[in-house]
Amino acid sequence: MSEFTESRWADHDFSLAYRDEAGSYIPFRSRMVETAVSLYKLFIPQQGLTTLLDLGCGDGFFIDALLDDHRPTHAVLVDGSAEMLTAARQRLASRTARIDFVQASFQELLARDPFAVDFDFIFSSLAIHHLCMPEKIALYRLIYERLTAGGQFINLDVVIAPSTCLEKSYLSLWTEWIRQHAGPAGIDKLLPIPEQYKDNPDNMPDTLKSQMEALEDIGFQDVDCYFKYGIFSMFGGRKVQVCPT
Repeated sequence: MSEFTESRWADHDFSLAYRDEAGSYIPFRSRMVETAVSLYKLFIPQQGLTTLLDLGCGDGFFIDALLDDHRPTHAVLVDGSAEMLTAARQRLASRTARIDFVQASFQELLARDPFAVDFDFIFSSLAIHHLCMPEKIALYRLIYERLTAGGQFINLDVVIAPSTCLEKSYLSLWTEWIRQHAGPAGIDKLLPIPEQYKDNPDNMPDTLKSQMEALEDIGFQDVDCYFKYGIFSMFGGRKVQVCPT
């Protein structure tokens, strides 16, 4: 991964454009977040006394949806972009839950773990694909270490197709989705995004299979894919819960 300050996410205008237009070019964004919230309810059935970490929180879209029906005791939102954290604070300003905001890149997290608590639920959305595979594995290890026993990790991200033929099909699928859902952002502006994504050096996606295997090698249990649409996938696993003897 290039230094965060050298990536497009450090650019003020790019970050704001993502905040305003993401719903127009990320297929089924709301449905994927709804699925993640449902999985939170499934994996974290108890109300209260839960800690949550959102890595690459963006504008707080996920935690805002989660707080409609659930109230974690403590949520920590991490993003490398000051603009995204400002947007998240604004979105969540009326929420009464305890929410801490941390500005840090994944590189900084790997260099120095800043967390003082472990988490019952760790979520990431469209962020980890900016890491190369060794960095992904290092972050997945940190996530595993920071999960409580029985805690759940879910990653909503883009993945690379296992073949050129599938990649072409998936990008065509994405392009067609944008044609049908461009909305006020404008189809001429959004249609180039699938090819721009492919050519952007900030993006380093890996296959879904390789990442799920990495999670299993680290020790995650019940590793699975919960949602998939072309290159967009939601997958994860839980930390083993040691039963008392």
